[in-house]
Amino acid sequence: MSEPTPVILIDDDVQLLKATAQTIELAGFGVSRFSKASQALAVLDAGFGGVVVSDIRMPDIDGLELFERIRRLDPDLPVILMTGHGDIPMAVAAIRNGVYDFIAKPFATDQLVQSLRRAAEKRRLVLENRALRVAAETAHDDLPLIGQTPAMERLRRTLRQIADTDIDVLVTGETGSGKEVVATLLHRWSRRAKCNFVALNCGSLPETLIESELFGHEAGAFTGAQKKRIGRIEHSSGGTLFLDEIESMPPSVQVRMLRVLEAREVTPLGINAPRPVDLRVIAAAKVDLGDPAERGSFREDLYYRLNVVTVSIPPLRERSDDVPLLFGYFASRAGRRFNREPPALSAAVSRHLATHSWPGNVRELSHFAERFVLGLEGDAKAVTADDNAGGLSLPERVERYEAEIIREALSANDGDARRTIEMLGIPRKTFYDKLQRHGIERVAFEPAKGS
Repeated sequence: MSEPTPVILIDDDVQLLKATAQTIELAGFGVSRFSKASQALAVLDAGFGGVVVSDIRMPDIDGLELFERIRRLDPDLPVILMTGHGDIPMAVAAIRNGVYDFIAKPFATDQLVQSLRRAAEKRRLVLENRALRVAAETAHDDLPLIGQTPAMERLRRTLRQIADTDIDVLVTGETGSGKEVVATLLHRWSRRAKCNFVALNCGSLPETLIESELFGHEAGAFTGAQKKRIGRIEHSSGGTLFLDEIESMPPSVQVRMLRVLEAREVTPLGINAPRPVDLRVIAAAKVDLGDPAERGSFREDLYYRLNVVTVSIPPLRERSDDVPLLFGYFASRAGRRFNREPPALSAAVSRHLATHSWPGNVRELSHFAERFVLGLEGDAKAVTADDNAGGLSLPERVERYEAEIIREALSANDGDARRTIEMLGIPRKTFYDKLQRHGIERVAFEPAKGS
């Protein structure tokens, strides 16, 4: 459970101080009591995560002077002032100067509690926006594995340990979790960084082309081969070869790939003599290749040859504490890309970040941050769907939920129709019928050109 929001309560009337503190504690807040403003100022700093409630008429430092000192410390720290002697002009002047609320004694318990809850929510959003700005300023493109959870710290530590070795690595993780980011870092942090990082998605090329792409060919090796082509394997010699979605590699190519891994040599189509290659392979899979049921037609011997070291990337839902940090980084990056200042985080967006399961992982969060910066209405509907569902019928709620799931799947797959259909598990015609019914533009989820 999260810690209760702290409240600093100041009143020189000891009995009233005790009674007010009990009221605030019963409402679920954590209260620190002080009979002098100077005592409270000694423990306050700009990082205080709660609300200050103070009487006005006090010796030494009164409530208005206390507010001025707090405003110099942190102008966004909410202060609620109480008085039994204040009049309307004093209240108006205090509010104009930035006091969050002004409550005249005697006051109803609910009045104070409701004011505290509103002030606490405002303070939470202020600190969250500050944290996002700090995250954006301190997270750089050369450190893309952002996260402070133990799982991410372990992952970075593991990558540092194995980066400068020549062992082959198998990276596992759900779609959008950052497998290519891990492969890129392993290359960048190794002595191979001065040579090529060559990436190939095994599921994006037809079987007729993947063999030529990987192994290369000589001129005249087959019909249409007019010029010599250096394959991806040979092009990565001295550097790193990244094979994404390796579970999609055709069986015939798997046989040749096994030979390359064992002998560290490649034989392009059209020649007989193999060529040696200085090779390091990083393969990525979105299924558990160690499980025969999930492995399917993927060769067991190739799996064991690749599985020298396995690196598993945790899904975003298992490290939810990293979501605000990542969102701040992506929003700042999107702001620079679109030449827009990212808007302040609203309560609805903050709630969405905290409660959404992020099935598309980091990729989905990145796209959400981009649309947040652009202020697109589609995201506003998705974020507030739960808030606005009260007046909808059951069929209308189901329709809205279905549309949100489709948007999430498109976001997770960069708008790629084939991968989205595969994730949703529906026929192609059904997919396009649903896009039309919900008014969803698939191309809106594709990455911008040049990004």
